[in-house]
Amino acid sequence: MFSDKSIICFGGEDWWYHHPHSKNHLMRRFARAGNRVIFVNSISMGLPSIRNKDLLPRVVRKLRSYSKLARTTAEGITVVSPAALPFFGSKAARAANRRLIQAQIGMLARRRGLSRPILWIAIPTAVEMIGRLHESLVIYHVSDKYDANTMDHATDPALIRRLHERAIASADLIFYSGRKLLEEATAGRERSHLLEQAVDFEHWAQVGSGELKIADEVQAIPRPRIGYFGAIEPWLVDQELIKRASRERPNWHWIFIGNKSRGMEIENLPNVHFLPPVKYDELPRFAAGFDVCVLPWETEQAFTNYGSAIKVREYLATGKPVVIAPLPEYEPMRDVLRIARSRDEFLALIQDALDETETDAPRRRQAAVANGTWDARAEQVSQLIEEALIKKRSTSDE
Repeated sequence: MFSDKSIICFGGEDWWYHHPHSKNHLMRRFARAGNRVIFVNSISMGLPSIRNKDLLPRVVRKLRSYSKLARTTAEGITVVSPAALPFFGSKAARAANRRLIQAQIGMLARRRGLSRPILWIAIPTAVEMIGRLHESLVIYHVSDKYDANTMDHATDPALIRRLHERAIASADLIFYSGRKLLEEATAGRERSHLLEQAVDFEHWAQVGSGELKIADEVQAIPRPRIGYFGAIEPWLVDQELIKRASRERPNWHWIFIGNKSRGMEIENLPNVHFLPPVKYDELPRFAAGFDVCVLPWETEQAFTNYGSAIKVREYLATGKPVVIAPLPEYEPMRDVLRIARSRDEFLALIQDALDETETDAPRRRQAAVANGTWDARAEQVSQLIEEALIKKRSTSDE
């Protein structure tokens, strides 16, 4: 692992309010190795439309992030939410943001002793910062089909696509979180690498030990318990599947843990339970009470279909049976996953999981992800960065 380097990461998520994402896991490990890291909370891709029921809650959440100013994590990472205008469709607003963010992050970097940083951007709107922070290397981390996301912001998809293409053209290294994203990439292939999601294996494997005390909130819910944690959005969760399951399998209890958006149609179903977000350190105690872990996503949507949900590997690391909607990213793991191609099959596979008698199945699920840890991913990335830095230095010396 490299050390004594500076990294400025523009994340596509908020450090404080989202389930730990790939950038979170990687930056923690880089910081522990002795690197200076600034993590910039998502500058977003714009506000949702005025009709979106989550417009106000998202504004409030961002204001709370602003109120934290620059804080330091246990690993020494500086986390900051810079003031920025949430109107990326406007050329004037983008120009103002360039100046605003450059001034804030540049000053913070100097105060924290960062110089010639590796600039890691994981959201297309951060492309405006390339060339403005005296960076030694540019990394573009593509974790979504950004221009297909029309659900939680109102920015023109064509503009997002242009920003994405600029980032591809400018990056020294391009990491894709999913196979489908990489396979469909055309430009920059020689600089592109698959950076699969990974897992904090030991953190989740403790669920399989049977020694964890199940969280009281889960223990109070009757079994069988069908469990999910993560984002709970009306466009993400297959609500028709849940409604049908509620009618046809009234003894099953569905547990959703995480930030829940407004407008969910399944909130009042008698056997559907919503629990608020749980700290990452505590989440295994909640998963320990699940009988089956599920990913009931609406994967026919273009944006969702490109997903590479970290939680699937976390589910597998628990040893629990896992039923998911079809995602190209997880087809290679179908020997340890139950992948449902229809709502009928989803319900049938949950029943199959509940009836599972194969004693070796939990071990096989855990073995499938045991070597795919975030430590291993960080080492892989570290080597690629070192090679890219050497190549860039040799090119500039010519």
